[in-house]
Amino acid sequence: MRNIREKAARSVKGISIRGGLLVIFVAAATLAVTTFLQIYYANKGIRQEASQHAASELSEARAQIMDIVNQAEAAVRNNIWISRICLNTPDTLARIPALVVQGNPVVTGSTVALVPGYNKRFPLFSPYVVRDTTLAEGIRSLSLATAEYDYPSQEWFYVSLTDPDGYWSEPYFDEGGGDLLMTTFSFPVTDDKGDVAAILTADISLEWLTNVVSMMQFYPNAVSTIVSRAGNTLVTAGTPSDKKDKCQTYTEEVDRTGWSLSITIPEEDLLADVRKVGIAVTVFSLLGLLMLAVILRIVTQSLHNYQKTNEQKERMQSELRIGHDIQMSMVPKTFPPFPERHDLDFAASIVPAKEVGGDLYDYYIRDNKLFFCIGDVSGKGVPASLVMTVTCTLFRAVSSHESSPARIVFSMNNSLSRNNENNMFVTFFLGVLDLESGELRYCNAGHNAPLILTNVISNLQVLPNLPLGLMQGFEFQEQSVVMHHDDALFLYTDGLTEAENASAELFGEERMEKVLHTRRSSFDHLKAMQEAVNEFVGDAPQSDDLTMLFIHYLPEA
Repeated sequence: MRNIREKAARSVKGISIRGGLLVIFVAAATLAVTTFLQIYYANKGIRQEASQHAASELSEARAQIMDIVNQAEAAVRNNIWISRICLNTPDTLARIPALVVQGNPVVTGSTVALVPGYNKRFPLFSPYVVRDTTLAEGIRSLSLATAEYDYPSQEWFYVSLTDPDGYWSEPYFDEGGGDLLMTTFSFPVTDDKGDVAAILTADISLEWLTNVVSMMQFYPNAVSTIVSRAGNTLVTAGTPSDKKDKCQTYTEEVDRTGWSLSITIPEEDLLADVRKVGIAVTVFSLLGLLMLAVILRIVTQSLHNYQKTNEQKERMQSELRIGHDIQMSMVPKTFPPFPERHDLDFAASIVPAKEVGGDLYDYYIRDNKLFFCIGDVSGKGVPASLVMTVTCTLFRAVSSHESSPARIVFSMNNSLSRNNENNMFVTFFLGVLDLESGELRYCNAGHNAPLILTNVISNLQVLPNLPLGLMQGFEFQEQSVVMHHDDALFLYTDGLTEAENASAELFGEERMEKVLHTRRSSFDHLKAMQEAVNEFVGDAPQSDDLTMLFIHYLPEA
């Protein structure tokens, strides 16, 4: 009881305005004022809670939909280049829809439809592949180039002819094609002259939308709906109340599709608890316990606020932990990363200074070339982590179809510079190592120069260039060097050399190079470097994210 009185005293002291209102309320001592205040504040709080809950549900549903949308778009975009190559060989072109469907589980069907008259042998050409689990191959092939289907008159075809960014069609029942309710992402395929020659598509079924919408119901009579850009209702979950009552509607748009998500909550559901509380207050007032009810309300509210503050703090910490886990899941952590290869010893590590950070690295092998990068986002915490996430995504997206480091960095810089109102930037180093010839092509964007370990340890010669995100259209310069057997690269962020101890001394480059003089495996190099930093820093708090990559090139003779 003593703790309650102490907490109540602190609460009353901290909210003097509410205390003044309480004095007026006690002096008036009327049932009308009591009921009004109770209903007003409860009404306001419940509306805010409903708005936040609806926003959270809509955001989660939108994220689920966008995940499917992004996968479908990637399935099409990743096959545009091969479609362009095969424009004049229809037999080969007909195999592309199967690649789109078989390589992407969210895609139910695909076609590549030539513009009528583009190929003289095939005035109409549209091979279609649809997923069919009843067949051993898992797919069924047919043609949409029929008079009954008339694909040139279909929305997914004629609209995308003039939309260079791709187009999501209005949902429709694809009779004669997939024979199910679907929506189609279409992307134009241009020939060498830049003319649109064909349309490549990916169909996704809309059956899964029912599950997404049904998960958004958190009031008994709430109605969740998805509406297309033309105003057509795609899916509805929940049964509207028969009573004519006011409703609150919350909406959120789904990017690129033109869809709109909404949750409609009847006022009767929203304020049911408020009305119950109002009746309770009235009863207590009539029994002459007005003063006691007010005191109990103050104490309860104070405890509720205290508990709510703690819950919000715990929820924020939990969300930061989840954010850390999500962020760490975006960088590869399996080492050795390429156990089947004997020409490469590779290791990487990242240690954020906070729950989430702005350092990044990534790597993968394509066409017998190792694509790798390291970067450091300006600032720390959540803003830096968001930019880090975007940078990692851009690296994967751009480098998947481009091999020139300078052009990859140029494209990433343009994307990050666009609408960069907070002027955040990323120091970035990107390399492409030809594992057969040893040629390393690289482009530096304001990052620390890596160390190259041959018979000596020295800084790799780099042009500084500008960091990413500062100036759209900046032309980055590419460099190259040939790596030989037993050469190695050590890449790091400034969290290594600028690690401080309790005396404000920096770890520095001299201590860093001293650790690298001992011959070790890549993993042991990073472990030894981390141990040296920990020993130097001692109990001083980590001031910056620390990221390291070690690449040891060991081609067979």
